[in-house]
Amino acid sequence: MHGWIGKILRVDLGTGKITTEALKPELARDYIGARGLGTKYMYDEVDPTVDPLSPANKLIFASGPMTGTFAPSAGRYDVVTKGPLTGTIAASNSGGAWGPELKYAGYDMLILEGRAEKPVYLWIQDDKVEIRDAAHLWGKDVPETTEALNEETAVDAKIACIGPAGEKLSYIAAIMNDMQRAAGRTGVGAVMGSKNLKAVVVRGTGSVTVADKEAFLAAVAKASTMIKEHPVGGTGLRLYGTNVLVNILNSIGGLPTNNFQDGHFPTADKVGGETLAANQLQRPKGCFSCIISCGRATKVTNPKYKGEGEGPEYETAWGFGPDCQIDDLDAVLKANYYCNEYGLDTISMGGTVACAMELFNRGIITLDDTEGLELDFGNAEAMVEAVRLTGLGQGFGKKLALGSYRLASLYGHPELSMTVKKQEMPAYDPRAVQGIGLNYATNNRGGCHVRGYSISPEVLGVPFKVDKDSIDGKAELVALFQNLTAALDSSGSCLFTTFGIGAPEFGELMTALTGFAYSGDSFVEAGERIWNLERLWNLKSGLTAADDTLPPRLLNEPIVTGASKGSVSRLPEMLPLYYGVRGWDAQGVPTKEKLSALALA
Repeated sequence: MHGWIGKILRVDLGTGKITTEALKPELARDYIGARGLGTKYMYDEVDPTVDPLSPANKLIFASGPMTGTFAPSAGRYDVVTKGPLTGTIAASNSGGAWGPELKYAGYDMLILEGRAEKPVYLWIQDDKVEIRDAAHLWGKDVPETTEALNEETAVDAKIACIGPAGEKLSYIAAIMNDMQRAAGRTGVGAVMGSKNLKAVVVRGTGSVTVADKEAFLAAVAKASTMIKEHPVGGTGLRLYGTNVLVNILNSIGGLPTNNFQDGHFPTADKVGGETLAANQLQRPKGCFSCIISCGRATKVTNPKYKGEGEGPEYETAWGFGPDCQIDDLDAVLKANYYCNEYGLDTISMGGTVACAMELFNRGIITLDDTEGLELDFGNAEAMVEAVRLTGLGQGFGKKLALGSYRLASLYGHPELSMTVKKQEMPAYDPRAVQGIGLNYATNNRGGCHVRGYSISPEVLGVPFKVDKDSIDGKAELVALFQNLTAALDSSGSCLFTTFGIGAPEFGELMTALTGFAYSGDSFVEAGERIWNLERLWNLKSGLTAADDTLPPRLLNEPIVTGASKGSVSRLPEMLPLYYGVRGWDAQGVPTKEKLSALALA
């Protein structure tokens, strides 16, 4: 095989059995890799009703065919499992260099089964695979774990691990790789913790073969030029990172504020990308084979929040900033650093703190509940402390570690949780941008922006401009973007490459790399197959059309101030149209005709 290595590593942590198996070429062709292949194996091997934190759940690390190649920004991989936060199929995507290293070691996927009796880590050196004791690592944070394992194994080994949050089974725990990169969403870190697996360490000496080297290099050169010449992928993200979006979203009244009570924050510029670039930014950073470098290496000198690391992304700056009514960028960065150290998803963490602040301000929870933590909106010190306590599983942090839906439900007010399928929504207000609300509601892993980034055309005008306030054509737009992203994630490429290239270019890259004939249309169709398989898995797990919704606030309470004042989400009008575009029935179930057309029947 070309592009794919053609081999899967399977490890039963309960029995210690380690085996390898061949990857079937037809499965690779139809499901591409990473998210798609991982979902296919979950669908075939795991009961969707399984307890996500039981040994019966599986944890899959999966690369794509372009992972580890010279294709632009081809350093991505997915962690696929059943997510404890949502109960849905979970595919959490991450960058860095860990994914490519797995392929260089000789594997497209790593399937982890069972549960170890005591803490362990996995050490993979090409075809030599060991399960090693990790008792001395349990309790250590991500930097400590990474440094210790590089000393124990190889200085250039790549490490994916959990911090204390994953060990303590926090529903919002992430898996961290390369110290600062995160497979953050849906609580995948808790699944790793439930298996008593502290880390997966990889060192490989192999390579990825290419079907047509000349054609592939030409396709890479073409795609790279298109990305570099685009104002977003070529210059904007390198200069200001994703946090450039703070001021853009605020200007259109789509920056959720005070737990989505409003869509405009008067001092948003204080936490924006431009302010970061002028103060805390040390340098831009990129993942493996990256030509965009949206990452931020940052440093805080303020004694109260002193530290250094990477971040924040836009969603992080928003979650710890405007959503909590905070405009102290140093505090935002400190919260971000804690998340990276303890292994927490910054979006869910920020949304959970914002929810707790609203519960506190409404008098639903008191200082007795928070154990003395004054969680008022705007209290930056309390926000930072809340993140620290959550990461360590201490005090009120034990309840915050449940995520906002379970926290709010615990006190009788689930409606104050800004979640879809129990996962915290990101930093785009669906009342101000209609398509993103439809994407949130129908997303297979709960509230998520990157699985159908309609913000690109609705706000940024890329690759074309559409009216953000209109619902005309939004069902078609969202379904198309969801399908394309499913294929893109599965290929091992970064979402941000789509600011410069589209499906036709991915078809060219995939054809030259793998030897299978992909057109732009067939690439997107593979994404549609993956999306529908995820939907089938979720339906079998017990989800229904009733879960394709938004918090009542967004449907009934208009934005109060700013450019989108008076707007609400028009989801009820869009959802039936979306089901129709998808080829699903009125209950959101894929029809036999649709499944047959996608070879899923």
